[in-house]
Amino acid sequence: MANLPPVKIGVLGLGTVGSGTLNVLRRNAGEITRRAGRSIEVVAASARDLSRPRPVDTSGIRLTTDPYTLVEDPDIDIVVELIGGVEPARDLVLRAIRHGKHVVTANKQLIALHGNEVFAAAREAGVSVAFEAAVAGGIPVIKTLREALAGNTIQWLAGIINGTCNYILTAMAERAASFDEVLAEAQALGYAEADPAFDIDGVDAAHKLTILAAIAFGIPLDFDRVLCEGIRGLELDDIRYAEQLGYRIKHLAFAVNGTRGIELRVHPTLVPERLMLANVNDVMNAVLICGDAVGPMLLSGAGAGAEPTASSVVGDLVDVVRGLSVEADNRVPSLAFQPDALSEAPMCPAGEIESAYYLRLRAVDQPGVLAEITRILGSLRISIEAIRQPEPAAGAATVPIIILTHTVREAAMDEAIRQIEERPEIEGRITRYRVETFE
Repeated sequence: MANLPPVKIGVLGLGTVGSGTLNVLRRNAGEITRRAGRSIEVVAASARDLSRPRPVDTSGIRLTTDPYTLVEDPDIDIVVELIGGVEPARDLVLRAIRHGKHVVTANKQLIALHGNEVFAAAREAGVSVAFEAAVAGGIPVIKTLREALAGNTIQWLAGIINGTCNYILTAMAERAASFDEVLAEAQALGYAEADPAFDIDGVDAAHKLTILAAIAFGIPLDFDRVLCEGIRGLELDDIRYAEQLGYRIKHLAFAVNGTRGIELRVHPTLVPERLMLANVNDVMNAVLICGDAVGPMLLSGAGAGAEPTASSVVGDLVDVVRGLSVEADNRVPSLAFQPDALSEAPMCPAGEIESAYYLRLRAVDQPGVLAEITRILGSLRISIEAIRQPEPAAGAATVPIIILTHTVREAAMDEAIRQIEERPEIEGRITRYRVETFE
């Protein structure tokens, strides 16, 4: 170790994660050197506003507002991209690769949308691109899928991989607060952006699921194949009715390698309250993975935050430094499978996806309505597991009806909802959420 020069790092972005990364590198420098085999030295960093106060000591680090000077600096060995978004991050990463630099990134949007291009460029240049921090913050889910479970055929995975949605659903359930009220609170606490669409509409989770599915199943990254539903406007009534039935609502991401093809879907889901996944609360993340040899296993921890995410960034840095003396062809492939072994696996048609369902509707309080609803469901071979008719509000002309179904094809459920909503006794649209028991 003593004879090897330090590996020189340039950091793009000194926000929350960038500052956390510098703090971890400084605080644990001795341990990191022992693990990596040589020291890691941050020599330069870029930020949009150099005058902004930061919770990090930047002494000895060259600071600049121009990130391009870092990716083109011949003295820098590894570029750490922590600015987020697609551009200029994509251009900066590709330039760094063209200049022969290894890259560590926490940018899930970049990897999900442009990872195929980035990894191809890295292979051509003989450099590594590491991205553990792009999914689930400090939880080593990518390393687990790519390395620890390399002897398994991954059958499915399901995860809570967006802390904002998990915080909102937890707070609504615990405090009986409305969606809008909790969203405003999450924004005030910094858990949600001023424009929260990426989080609450499921896009952030879909980006992360795209990455996990590619590594789990050996398929190219393809964000457009993810069925994406968010939690925007989810009502407190549904959380309360779900609890009465023994469930909690979680925003889950699923990747399933089924007999009809691969399913990639992100949506609110009723999960039995007895399961560990149902009890992952606040901004915590968790990923449940099922391999044919290992069976189901749960990884849980902090899905965001300065130092949890920095933990993954620094772990990637150590891996890259360890691999500097390894021929490119002998390094662990970015997406777990050898690049020429990735396959365009068939996708399960949306109508063929099977799930149990929770339905909530409002109907005129008169005889025969419930019988007609059950007739429609039965005609489409949809079996009912449970049905509830809560007490209506005083003087209300309509009553709520809650239905849990057994597993059914989505096409059949679509048709059932269409027929039920056409009935004159039904008021408004039917609310539906999928139910997963993991049995």
